[in-house]
Amino acid sequence: MTEDYIERQRAHSETASGLKQQFNSISLFRLISIAVALALGFYAIRTSEPAFWWTCIAAIAVFLVLMRLHTQIKKRLLFAETLVKLNEEEISFLENNDLPFYDGAAFNEANHLYTYDLDIFGPHSLFHHLNRTQTVMGRSQLANALKSRSSSETILNRQEAVRELVPLLDWRQEFSVKARLAKDNEQILKTLRSWTGENSGGMSAFLTLLSYALPITSALLVTFFIFHHNILFLHFTTTVFILNLILLGSQLKSMNREIAFADNINETMLRFSELLQKIENSDWKSSFMRQQKAQLMQTGKPASASIHELSRIFASLESLQNGFGAILMNGAFLYHLHAYRKLLRWKKTHASQLNEWLEIIGRTEVLNTFANLGFNNPEFCFPELNEDNRIAFEAIGHPLIPERKRISNAVDFTEQSFIILTGSNMSGKSTFLRTLGINFVLANAGAPVCAVSAAFHPMDIIVSMRLSDSLTDSESYFFAEVKRLKEIMDKLDEHRCFVLLDEILRGTNSDDKRSGTIAVVKKVLEKHAIGAIATHDLEVCQTTDEYPDQLVNKCFEVEIVNNDLHFDYRLRNGICQNKSATFLMTKMGVI
Repeated sequence: MTEDYIERQRAHSETASGLKQQFNSISLFRLISIAVALALGFYAIRTSEPAFWWTCIAAIAVFLVLMRLHTQIKKRLLFAETLVKLNEEEISFLENNDLPFYDGAAFNEANHLYTYDLDIFGPHSLFHHLNRTQTVMGRSQLANALKSRSSSETILNRQEAVRELVPLLDWRQEFSVKARLAKDNEQILKTLRSWTGENSGGMSAFLTLLSYALPITSALLVTFFIFHHNILFLHFTTTVFILNLILLGSQLKSMNREIAFADNINETMLRFSELLQKIENSDWKSSFMRQQKAQLMQTGKPASASIHELSRIFASLESLQNGFGAILMNGAFLYHLHAYRKLLRWKKTHASQLNEWLEIIGRTEVLNTFANLGFNNPEFCFPELNEDNRIAFEAIGHPLIPERKRISNAVDFTEQSFIILTGSNMSGKSTFLRTLGINFVLANAGAPVCAVSAAFHPMDIIVSMRLSDSLTDSESYFFAEVKRLKEIMDKLDEHRCFVLLDEILRGTNSDDKRSGTIAVVKKVLEKHAIGAIATHDLEVCQTTDEYPDQLVNKCFEVEIVNNDLHFDYRLRNGICQNKSATFLMTKMGVI
């Protein structure tokens, strides 16, 4: 897949280079046109020749056209340069495993039933490798998708949408660039949602009438003065000018309350509008994307057009802080009062829909992220869902390990629902448990998984692999682990779950640990759990004799080859036979 990104990186670099040349050329022509306009204006004043005036006006018109063209090319250049950056990041990720993406550390919860144990969030986590979201909504929704079990319907809808998006690389990258250029943040989103939740009412009919009547009166008075040259009309115009400012001043407090957060938000809203427009203008085949498109069109007016209108209103209101200009514009036309009225009208009509529109952007970014995973890993598969608790993976591997280093194994929980896993240190037990857990999380989210094929029944996953002492809670490691086991049992009382346990009860003596581990295994079997437990205690493996229909022994072996340890990380049937600790300590001179 690297070749696809390299090809696009080169193409977009060439586009950016051409746009940069145009940008520089127009900058030069702008400078020349304004210099010519100034020179012609100077001669026009000195000579009073009409030709100089007309050519000066023409030069100014050229300058204005070049200004507009310059702005358009600047936007296109920024877009092309961001596309180059996007492809460079993917190339760096695939070739060097660099991670220039947000790691989601803020979403970590030490007490979550699996995210902390499985490294779902934080540096070098699943989120860090997976994440291609660019907005606050996208990051939040991706985190939610990885933190909780989705319904079968949601999983199937996401799978269908992701399959459609996987080959649409150009569409996905353009969407990501627009999202990145939005430059939203938590504060903007929080304040925007708070703003939409406040009921501001609207302008009174009397105030609306005055907002039209006074500017019209002012325009008529100026017209009368021009034609009749009666100074009285000018005095009346001044009076109306002052009345306009007084009227504006009466609403200034309310206006400032409405737009207190609006600094530079118009550009963010404009980008949101472009993101929604990309969804609206696409001909989708998957039911989920068609449903999202329908939600954006349900008012009869595209959501993108409504967001674009809001962007323009915010841009208009920003100039309220421009003192002299605001006095002239409002004294003559009540410009900002009319913009304020439009804002209130927009809020009354669309405030209830804005949050859903933003959520659609976030949901699409999640699908985009899962599609990127599928595109970068064409060997990954989408699990086939079932409703009879069948869990099986053919050639399952750890999705964060590069393919060239990844060792895959087959595992099936259909006949025996629980595995007792043995193996020496470094043989791969914990990695295998994390492999199961992370792929289970991906499957629950509707993403492709690192396997050739998979049968999957959506269910909650509970993990006890990495706990720590809590000094702030005066809590020992052992007590923390017992609390987690209690949470697991309580969850299993509610419904069947997928359970992963790694060397439980390490905080007690070996006899207590052994008897406690066996009791825990029996208890989870009684509660119909599916999953695996890793242990070094071979006596725990004898429990399979008592529960042959539910328990099975699996292991990872180590071999001594040329006086060195050799791990093949292949899952085998049975109980681990080889030991490595004594050999390794002898070799290193410890004993």
